[in-house]
Amino acid sequence: MDEHTNPQQYPAPPANPPYAGFDPAYQSHRRPKGRRPGALLAACALVAAVVGGGSAALVGELTGGAAGSTAHSTPVQNASLKGSGVSAVASAVSPSIVEIKASTGAGQSTGSGVIITGDGEVVTNNHVVAGADTVQVSLKDGSTRTGTVVGTDPGKDLALVKLQDAKGLKAATLGDSSRLVVGDQVVAIGSPEGLTGTVTSGIVSALNRDVTVSKEQGRGQRQQQRGLPQWPFEFGGNQYNGDTGSDKTTYKAIQTDAALNPGNSGGALINMNGEIIGINSAMYAPGGQGGGSGESAGSVGLGFAIPVNTLKADLAKLRAGGTNA
Repeated sequence: MDEHTNPQQYPAPPANPPYAGFDPAYQSHRRPKGRRPGALLAACALVAAVVGGGSAALVGELTGGAAGSTAHSTPVQNASLKGSGVSAVASAVSPSIVEIKASTGAGQSTGSGVIITGDGEVVTNNHVVAGADTVQVSLKDGSTRTGTVVGTDPGKDLALVKLQDAKGLKAATLGDSSRLVVGDQVVAIGSPEGLTGTVTSGIVSALNRDVTVSKEQGRGQRQQQRGLPQWPFEFGGNQYNGDTGSDKTTYKAIQTDAALNPGNSGGALINMNGEIIGINSAMYAPGGQGGGSGESAGSVGLGFAIPVNTLKADLAKLRAGGTNA
């Protein structure tokens, strides 16, 4: 065994060894005396001054800070829950998201909706159920219920559907869209192209985007019958995904890069606390001059949602059954 592995073979440390403050052998046998702690702190302070104030605070904490302090550094927690955040949100909220099929004489519109009460109130977009003769709603467990359109607000592209004989459903929690900031992580859940319970994620890309959509009854169904996506809308002076027609409305929307496709309309945009912060309502699909077609590519990361605070302010009118222009 060599002298570095047998403490008995260490020579007695000199009375005043050079660099004793930095030699692990000496530090393990004796506490620095005299002014050595001050020299150590001075050296650390010099390093901290080079690498910045944040490191200076950390060095101060690790070395005890002020004289007599016993503080220790506290690890920073990962608030984003990487690797589990999206799956946790999806697991918690998916039971509150439904698929909606609304039929008229002109065709069938497929979209999504959000359960907001245990007895079967479902929020969706007006353009999903506009002019519908019948509404069929598929739940997370695979069961299907008949729905009745209680009230619509074409001016805000919102509608309220009531499920027949419903009780004990899992209602979503409505959040506060005024607290959103650009860069917040979000999750979208809906039924794009009839693929129920599809989950995508992204961030809030922008706030208060002016989005213009059609208010005309049945336009969503006619668009689908011609093989075009639903959600004809305007943004920045251009029309996308078909003709919006002459009867239209403009609202302030949340922009997100979470993938949205036809069928996500009326579904949920959710924050990482599992709260609904928007109702997905429009998407940009490239293809052709200023508009998209059913044969164009899918989501390119430009989607829009109606802020949930707009919905909350409108709920009383929707429940009263009034159709607002």
